[in-house]
Amino acid sequence: MLDLQKRVNELHDLLNQYSYEYYVQDNPSVPDSEYDKLLHELIDIEAQHPEYKTSDSPTVRVGGEAQSSFEKVNHDTPMLSLGNAFDEDDLRKFDQRVRDNIGEVEYMCELKIDGLAVSLKYENGRFVQGLTRGDGTTGEDITENLRTIYAIPLKIKAPLNFEVRGEAYMPRRSFINLNEEKVLNEEQPFANPRNAAAGSLRQLDSKLAAKRKLSVFLYSVNDFTDFDATTQSDALNELDKLGFKTNQERKRVSNIDGVIQYIKKWTDKRESLSYDIDGIVIKVNDLSQQEEMGYTQKSPRWAIAYKFPAEEVVSKLLNIELSIGRTGVVTPTAILEPVKVAGTTVSRASLHNEDLIHERDIRIGDSVVVKKAGDIIPEVVKSIPDRRPQNAEIYHMPTHCPRCGHELVRIEGEVALRCINPKCQAQLIEGLIHFVSRQAMNIDGLGTKIIQQLYENKLIKDVADIFYLKEEDLLPLDRMGQKKVKNLLTAIEKAKDNSLEHLLFGLGIRHLGVKASQVLAEKYEIMDHLLEVTEAELVAIHDIGDKLAQSVVIYLENDDIRALIQKLKDKNVNMNYKGIKKAEIEGHPDFSGKTIVLTGKLEKMTRNEATQWLELQGAKVTNSVTKSTDILIIGADAGSKLTKAEKLGTDIWTEEEFANKQNEFND
Repeated sequence: MLDLQKRVNELHDLLNQYSYEYYVQDNPSVPDSEYDKLLHELIDIEAQHPEYKTSDSPTVRVGGEAQSSFEKVNHDTPMLSLGNAFDEDDLRKFDQRVRDNIGEVEYMCELKIDGLAVSLKYENGRFVQGLTRGDGTTGEDITENLRTIYAIPLKIKAPLNFEVRGEAYMPRRSFINLNEEKVLNEEQPFANPRNAAAGSLRQLDSKLAAKRKLSVFLYSVNDFTDFDATTQSDALNELDKLGFKTNQERKRVSNIDGVIQYIKKWTDKRESLSYDIDGIVIKVNDLSQQEEMGYTQKSPRWAIAYKFPAEEVVSKLLNIELSIGRTGVVTPTAILEPVKVAGTTVSRASLHNEDLIHERDIRIGDSVVVKKAGDIIPEVVKSIPDRRPQNAEIYHMPTHCPRCGHELVRIEGEVALRCINPKCQAQLIEGLIHFVSRQAMNIDGLGTKIIQQLYENKLIKDVADIFYLKEEDLLPLDRMGQKKVKNLLTAIEKAKDNSLEHLLFGLGIRHLGVKASQVLAEKYEIMDHLLEVTEAELVAIHDIGDKLAQSVVIYLENDDIRALIQKLKDKNVNMNYKGIKKAEIEGHPDFSGKTIVLTGKLEKMTRNEATQWLELQGAKVTNSVTKSTDILIIGADAGSKLTKAEKLGTDIWTEEEFANKQNEFND
């Protein structure tokens, strides 16, 4: 058996080496037949001796048993999105903001891969979990599907604990092969490689994902503590050394003119690549400067994504339809002759509002220019008057709501027309859809079509009615089997326990977003306290402006809304805040207001646990040692950060000293 274990280890090493050479270095040292022979030998051994199969075995690349669903998991640190630049002026404004903030700067330019953002977690150097970006805070666990991507190392060359982030994508050759197969099987082909990659990674059967031949480029880690890196360039080089696949077309440039030259080069050369890109990512190269610039709520201030100009095509505007949103805004939508734009067929496009329609002289019957804003949302850019037919119609918005007939109004300072009838059916349906959405009450299985079905069958009129649904209400409906109904009712029951901020956001109060809902829930803790709040009290809260304060008070003073809240209470929907109230935690005086960096291997707790504890004490935990760092806490094998802290004279604590401070505070 010892000889067999030795052979298994040899096969692991050889297969991992050959995969790295083929999928990462693009320089195989053996023919495919040799790899296949060794892989089948390992498969046979594992079939006869299952005790030798490990979670990082090369055989997991072929996929395993199908899953029933994807678990939702919180990211250890948020996966933020990037701000966008669409032209040279946007880039120069970004550069000016950077230089105003930190002075002279070097940039790292990287190709923006058109795929699906993923996060890979490693423990002791082994790949243990992979998530989609999701909403940036919570992603889906697609570990088994990511294991099938040969460019993702299942074991790296150092026993590190960290997350590495990147973009999973489908190479053009894989995309062509996949669509050829779909056509042969009389199935609908994918519109573009990005959709194909996303669809492949969300296959519940990992064997199907394995057949799709995806790849990945990694571009960052969530914590640079264990990296001997002071720049983004260094960090990418470190990833290369560990066996990760990074994009080698990256380039360091000394100023914004270098960035613009790099963009022009790849605008012209993008079609020569074996994969799709949709822009260029520009980052401040120095990690300490990144730390100094910091983040907004949604994105880093030290990076921006330049998006290639959207593809523009010509179509005919057949008609204009109106939709009514949950706040009553009436939005015109262009109905077009179907046309392909950026890989997908488009028959509807946004027209935003009546002022824009007239400003761009867009008429029904016109030939119009269509593009995808940000390569995602179709919009009508302009009309082509030279092609205008004699019967083209000038469009005028109606004076009354097309759904309920109530008079439309334009509120001062707004361009949109709005239906202000609180009983408008269109608004009620949109409000119900918002209430069950992911960032609100997050009721799995209760999607748009089912909401419409329930409304049309007079089973729900308001959001509270959702919690009064019974099995006998749902079973007679189309496509509502026993199992589906049971799962839906279970999800509704589970939603009753959501913390107050989810309910507040779900109610759809005008101007009240996710962050402000969290602020109000944490501040007032109980819904009944919020019902008594005044406008003046709200305005005094940081992050709550005049418009929002007024909107919240008017909404909660409404007798119908109070009756709705009571109706929710009667069904035991939670009305309390369940999160930690950071404002009430008395921070440790040695940490409150301090900037702290953790480095080395911590033994008494994980780095995430240490970070969370420090933040609860009012500390700011960063990744880079700078002049503003107050304390460096060191574990075993502390590296370059310790050296830098010693040079700067930063206060340095051992993990033992840190633990003693914690115990002193806890006692």
